[in-house]
Amino acid sequence: MSKFSSAVRSMRLRTLPLSLSGVCLGMMLAASDYRVSWVVALFTMLTTVCLQILSNLSNELGDYYHGTDTADRLGPNYGMMEGGLTVSDMKLLIGGAIAFCVVFGLLMIRASFGTLLSLESVCLMMLGAAAISGAMKYTLGRNPYGYQGLGDVFVFIFFGLVSVLGSYFVAAHTIPSWIFLLPACAIGFFSIGVLNVNNIRDMKTDAENRVTVALKLGEKKAKIYQTVLIVMGWICMIVFCMLRFFDPWHYLFVLTLPFFIKHIAGVWKYSGKDLDKMLPLLVISTFLFAILAGFGFLKFLLF
Repeated sequence: MSKFSSAVRSMRLRTLPLSLSGVCLGMMLAASDYRVSWVVALFTMLTTVCLQILSNLSNELGDYYHGTDTADRLGPNYGMMEGGLTVSDMKLLIGGAIAFCVVFGLLMIRASFGTLLSLESVCLMMLGAAAISGAMKYTLGRNPYGYQGLGDVFVFIFFGLVSVLGSYFVAAHTIPSWIFLLPACAIGFFSIGVLNVNNIRDMKTDAENRVTVALKLGEKKAKIYQTVLIVMGWICMIVFCMLRFFDPWHYLFVLTLPFFIKHIAGVWKYSGKDLDKMLPLLVISTFLFAILAGFGFLKFLLF
């Protein structure tokens, strides 16, 4: 296997729709109330994709250092485990991902606010630095938070709150009202769900050197936790729509309900390696949920 194909596998492209879910929803909600520049939207999405790739590469290197990725691992194999990438190769890829995050992030801020020197721009640059640090320290560093059972908290903050509310702010130049916490929480809960299924699948191999919420709860309670996360996400989005002016189009995301039901049924049916098929299902379901939810508020601008 070539280094290029190994690098692509290590980027874990199947996770990208999840990272884009909150950003797309936030920008679409902003576009329903304000005029949003397509250039800003493009650079926001590119920055998000680069952050996700940085996180994936850093996680693989961190797991390699901690000896987590062994032959007994139940998830898919990536570049380093297959022998296609060395530690030096991975460090080079991580450095490149950081560079792209910085470049696209600065272009996003410049396109949105017209300058890098305003208070808003400086605050966003600080938030971007925190996002880069958070993306890397899930498994890298002396005290990676992903090994201390804190992954769920950070995923909720960055994939949910920061993703939806941050992209809304970048697009609209205004802080959204408190009710926008609800769609942000919805995406946050679904994102935790993706991590939780991953952790349930890997319970046997994780038990030796890391702590996860799934390990603390045990498999049965972790599956109950998964069900609660999905239900809470749906409740948050429904309440948000109820608090806005009524329009049946706002509930367009309900079309994705069968996919979420299938996901929950699969989580309860499968264990171990068989759970892996439930991960892409939830990722795509969350992405479709976000797109349809956002489109439901944009439809009056399109028709």
